[in-house]
Amino acid sequence: MLNYEISGAGKERLVLLHGFMENLMIWEEMEAHLSENFTLIKIDLPGHGLSKIYQEIHTMEFMAEEVKKVTDHLNLGNFHLLGHSMGGYASLAFAEKFTEPLKSLTLFFSTYFADDEEKKEQRRKSHRIIQEAYPNYVKAGIPNLFNENEKDTLEGKIELAKEIALSTKTDGVLAAVKGMTDRTDKKSVIENFGGKIVVIAGKHDKAVNVEKTLKNLPDKTNIKSYLLDCGHNGHWEKPAICAEIINTELLHNLPKKLIF
Repeated sequence: MLNYEISGAGKERLVLLHGFMENLMIWEEMEAHLSENFTLIKIDLPGHGLSKIYQEIHTMEFMAEEVKKVTDHLNLGNFHLLGHSMGGYASLAFAEKFTEPLKSLTLFFSTYFADDEEKKEQRRKSHRIIQEAYPNYVKAGIPNLFNENEKDTLEGKIELAKEIALSTKTDGVLAAVKGMTDRTDKKSVIENFGGKIVVIAGKHDKAVNVEKTLKNLPDKTNIKSYLLDCGHNGHWEKPAICAEIINTELLHNLPKKLIF
């Protein structure tokens, strides 16, 4: 079973899935702002953190199946699901396969679109670099995930992100890259999901196509979206604001598309 940790004592259960080259430690800064209202179930996805590498390719569907084993083991009943970046892709696969237990779905700096051909080619080219020079891949790539305009104040967070990435086994990283490359479009999940959907995006995010993601959201009352002044890592760049949005949207209601 995947490695997981539980914190908080709130009545609502919130499952948190980290992104690529991350692990469950990334939620630390947001936890203090969420624990009052939520019991948090933080999971290490396959090949990340303390979770093992299962196979050569970790598809998003496979990740969803492994997450389901954890939620079943814990007898969570109905719960909220939030995924950052790759964790969002796994969350969409979960919502497609296992709709019934979900009260809400939050795409946290993620997208429901599959990679376009250019992005797929970038991922394929990264295979060799990851295998031969993973520290260089981390050193070059991680800073680009943060807001370019605030890198001086975010230096400590960038170094932490690098440390977590470097702790991830290269075979786990490769399995995830291959799984993300192969993933399919999940717009139909967004269109058909009956619970609340929250999309939190960063204005300076270079990892996903924010404009395309927000522009193509269905105009439905159960879908809320937020655009923050940050990059791809809101959990480190704007933890308090992100937590407040989650608290508000999953427990109450706010006007659609409120922009910070």
